Amino acid sequence: MANAVSSVVRIGLIAGTLDISENLIFNAFRHITPIMIFQYIASGLTGRWAFSAGVMSVVLGAGIHYSIALIWTAVYYGASRWWGVLARRPVMCGLVYGAVVYLVMNLAVLPLTRVPHARAAMTLSSRISGVLALLLCIGLTIALLTARERAREAP
Repeated sequence: MANAVSSVVRIGLIAGTLDISENLIFNAFRHITPIMIFQYIASGLTGRWAFSAGVMSVVLGAGIHYSIALIWTAVYYGASRWWGVLARRPVMCGLVYGAVVYLVMNLAVLPLTRVPHARAAMTLSSRISGVLALLLCIGLTIALLTARERAREAP
């Protein structure tokens, strides 16, 4: 059990770091700062307060981001113990998982948060970036690293 928790934490931190790194780089070209990104994430829990709370909301946003990455990692890792195909076919399953994560986060989770509504529609480049980040940085990364861990566990 301790080994599984360690694996989930390690995989989740890697996937979360890749995901937020993509977000920071993509948004740097749009003149959106890391502080703004983490405050936006924190606003899901706190609403507009996050944008005036300084470093507290940045830390909260980072914590929320990594908590979400760890939850998605734990779900996939746990499911791979029941459905071996998740570990045997990590590329296909990881890409599908990334798409599921994208849909759940955007259609179910985000509407339930306190994130302020955007004044303008999301741009095509932002949408593509968001989809690719979850397909590759979250779904594929979690699946490949889970498959590697599961192979190490095999007798």
